[in-house]
Amino acid sequence: MAEAQGSRLALTVRELSLLTALVERQGRIVSREELYRVVWDEPFRKSDRSVDVYVAKLRHKLAEAVPELTLIHTHFGFGYRLERED
Repeated sequence: MAEAQGSRLALTVRELSLLTALVERQGRIVSREELYRVVWDEPFRKSDRSVDVYVAKLRHKLAEAVPELTLIHTHFGFGYRLERED
């Protein structure tokens, strides 16, 4: 189970694993390759867009729970960073 500012998030196992990976690396840019290895426990395939799809789902759920915050930031061509920005 996960919460964002007291709001319970209904996350799938994969979404929770992704959020956990980002929280553990909070404040630093995490490559799509690293997220794929950690969350999917498989070697990254460049044509696979799974990380991007799950980040979009996770962003949507976080925005529903806490609309005034942006938590997941994209660094185009590299990956994602979790950091709170009001």
